Amino acid sequence: MVIAGLLLSFQVQAFQLQDTTGKIHKLEDYKGRWVLVNFWATWCPPCLKEIPDLIALYQDRKDIMIIGVAMDFGDQQVVLDFVKSMSINYPTVLGSREIASQLDEVSILPSTYFYDPEGKPAARQVGIISRDSIEKFISSKTSGNQKVNQ
Repeated sequence: MVIAGLLLSFQVQAFQLQDTTGKIHKLEDYKGRWVLVNFWATWCPPCLKEIPDLIALYQDRKDIMIIGVAMDFGDQQVVLDFVKSMSINYPTVLGSREIASQLDEVSILPSTYFYDPEGKPAARQVGIISRDSIEKFISSKTSGNQKVNQ
């Protein structure tokens, strides 16, 4: 799957997301790091497949900030229990259409939004993403190459 060809179409440059611990996350707080905002749901099989890669990335790479936005917001406890059972180590936001609209019209899960270390929109991936494709994308952006395969 080619990421770069799909992704450069969103223009949002700022967001404010409150995670399940009450912490507010703003794009400007993460200057100098890649920021990935991943929209997912507990009932979404492709979302569940990519979560272990996101957990590993967040643990292993200090140059990447990951914020997960759970879009099955009907029952907060279901999301919190799921986050605990999966040992999700990155911030989780209880999503809604209003929260999602800060970034884009999120109509397919999973959807991931990438911001470069300067805080500029870098890419958008609709559908599953892998650690390998994320790392290749970041490497291609720092080396000038624009294509990333998954």
